[in-house]
Amino acid sequence: MSRSPRPPRVVAELGRPETAEERANRLATNSKNYRSRKTINNLVYSLLATLGAVIVLVLIVPRSDTPINREVDYASVAEQAQSGVKEPLVVPVLPPGWSANAAQWRQGGNDGVSSWYLGLLTPENEFIGLTQAVDANPTWLADQLEDVEPTDTITIAGLDWAVYRNPAPVADRGNFESALVTEAGDSSYLLIGTATDEELTVLAAAVAEQISTEPTGTEQNGSSE
Repeated sequence: MSRSPRPPRVVAELGRPETAEERANRLATNSKNYRSRKTINNLVYSLLATLGAVIVLVLIVPRSDTPINREVDYASVAEQAQSGVKEPLVVPVLPPGWSANAAQWRQGGNDGVSSWYLGLLTPENEFIGLTQAVDANPTWLADQLEDVEPTDTITIAGLDWAVYRNPAPVADRGNFESALVTEAGDSSYLLIGTATDEELTVLAAAVAEQISTEPTGTEQNGSSE
């Protein structure tokens, strides 16, 4: 027995059966709405999956409580470096509130000037780079000071220091606001940074105090006479 064809769908708003064109439009609209809802659902599921993966990574990646700007024991680094260097390396004894975030022996490059470097943070949270260059030449010093000429000379703890002020606009000075330079033995000592004159003086005095108590190269190796 054959099934009788389904009567056309009656559209309530029209009060009559829908035409073939109306039915096609209705089905197309329903299909479009379904795809749209599915796309949104897929996007939500994708975002949730990504968030879950991020949470898992955060949980499994080991974390350290060590601060990024950790303090460096520059005295220990100097002791290790000293074994391969004839010139005594300066290890300034500084008041509380000072710390080092860098300490390294820099082997001479194209300029042939080897140096001992300390990066120091002051109590005022400013920066001073201390460089002890062995057998430095004027070209090396000019490069370090960006060809700035000294503006004055002062005496700190018995040593004469050349004073440098960076004349560049503030935005272009970087870590070079002021600098002090002195020489003793075969070494040139450069203090350069953003610290105040008072803090530069504290460091210069600590350096001068150690220099004055260090034996010269001749005294270290014995008299040649």
